[in-house]
Amino acid sequence: MTAANGRAADAARNDTVAAVVRQWQTVHPGLDTGPMEIIGRVNRCAALLQQAEDAPLRRAGLSRPEFDLLGALRRTGHELTPGDLARETFSSGAAVTKRLKQLTERGLVERRGDTRDRRVAHVRLTDAGRELVDGILPEQLAYETAVLSVLAPEARDELATRLGELLARLEGSLGVLRA
Repeated sequence: MTAANGRAADAARNDTVAAVVRQWQTVHPGLDTGPMEIIGRVNRCAALLQQAEDAPLRRAGLSRPEFDLLGALRRTGHELTPGDLARETFSSGAAVTKRLKQLTERGLVERRGDTRDRRVAHVRLTDAGRELVDGILPEQLAYETAVLSVLAPEARDELATRLGELLARLEGSLGVLRA
């Protein structure tokens, strides 16, 4: 084991999830807490990342879910329906509708009705929305790089690979649809 791996293992034994696991092991000594050590840490990391709530986005007056909508429109490069946006961002239809209303009021997206079916709306970025996404994305990625800088590049690559494997299996087994 390298010195860096030893320090990482020591840190993992001293995080909040390790304390919870030790408590459960005291109450139920024979219980396998291995899954809790992974799922608990993933959930705790997600919660802490959400609390930090992406400083560059916050400065731009955007929430992560709003940025995800704008980003979906930018990266796909074409109009999307609210249903498409819900699938792209793993959000409910109601949440997408609410966010689209706010983003429309801010002039970042615009909606147009379908010429064949009045029930269908098409959403696209405005020039202001495109400029905002293009301007903030490099800063957001730099922020995320800084957050992950506590890990060595090899560890980041390994973590990305392992999380990708888990996600692919969960999406497949839980029936999550991806276009």
